[in-house]
Amino acid sequence: MARFIYADNAATTPVSKSVLEAMEPFYTQYYGNPSSLYSVGRAAKKPLEQARETVAHCLGALPNEIFFTSGGSEGDNWALKGVAHEQAKKGKKHIITSKFEHHAVLHSCEALEKEGFEVTYLDVHSDGLVRTDELEAAIREDTAIVSIMYANNEIGTIQPIPEIGAICKKHGVIFHTDAVQAVGNIHINVKEQNIDLLSLSGHKFHAPKGVGALYIRNGIKMPNLIDGGAQERGRRAGTENVAGIVGLSVALKEACGNIDERAKRLTKMRDRLIDEALKIERSYINGDRVKRLPGNINMCFEGIEGESLLLSLDLKGICASSGSACTSGSLDPSHVLLSIGLPHEIAHGSLRITFSEQNTEEDVDYILEVLPKIVAHLRSMSPLWEEIISGQKKYSQKIF
Repeated sequence: MARFIYADNAATTPVSKSVLEAMEPFYTQYYGNPSSLYSVGRAAKKPLEQARETVAHCLGALPNEIFFTSGGSEGDNWALKGVAHEQAKKGKKHIITSKFEHHAVLHSCEALEKEGFEVTYLDVHSDGLVRTDELEAAIREDTAIVSIMYANNEIGTIQPIPEIGAICKKHGVIFHTDAVQAVGNIHINVKEQNIDLLSLSGHKFHAPKGVGALYIRNGIKMPNLIDGGAQERGRRAGTENVAGIVGLSVALKEACGNIDERAKRLTKMRDRLIDEALKIERSYINGDRVKRLPGNINMCFEGIEGESLLLSLDLKGICASSGSACTSGSLDPSHVLLSIGLPHEIAHGSLRITFSEQNTEEDVDYILEVLPKIVAHLRSMSPLWEEIISGQKKYSQKIF
């Protein structure tokens, strides 16, 4: 193997050295239960609350509005199901979301539909963006909650969250956003953007896996997630993961303190890779070119299978994906790519490359050296490619 390039940071990120160092004492020295009254417990309690203050500051929230969770999926489930069940008491059983949300949101909505809730799934169009006029038109008197992700986990498109928040506030509807991909990459202020609930996950910005947070605006009523002890102000019982929470706060502070500089560098790398990769015959960029996360490249190549592309890249030392990590074991095309109108055949040939600050221009050089050769090799073995270039292949849907 010539070299190793990790380019699947939307799936997960390595824990940074500073985060690991910040966590270590809470495994070996300050290991007490933060609910205990003695000194070792108090030594763990103080950093826990300091971490809560740090996360709140990074989001423009108040410390008592931050609840630590195991990650984004838990936060999405708690937000959607909790608000839906509370609002149902008022006769509000309508939910609005989009067709290309993370499965934590989509499957939560499906579960609620089985309970009698009605869900409107908004289109996201070929550019991967929700239209605010369509969202506002979908709001009804019985709408309980709107849930639109901040940035898509596959194609990286950034939704008009401040505008959506303003619309929801205007109509008195609770607004939740899955910001797992956005936090640490985009400036977020929940108060200014009229966000009522926000989910995040630490392992997307160099904190450990298994720790996240849910912002719940003061005044939002919803059931407890876990009943038991008094942890998280009685709303999510269970001894806190102090080491993970401290790691989350350190990673988030570092990410938010360096957003502009990092975004500028990653955007330059992203755009260069896209510009050069688009020179490959019959290749396409998925989603808006500008309104997307700085480090996200999502493309399709006609005539090849995404799985073969990923395995070939892996043999060259490049880690990438063909969709979200949660569905990488599936042979079905991405629901995100289908939602923006791609035919099944082309959606199968997708590639997602996601950079972090640990990637370099040399990584881009190497990917651009390897990728065209791999695509050409795979196409040389594909009967489908022969049909495409001969004009015999017809798609049931228009390609962009």
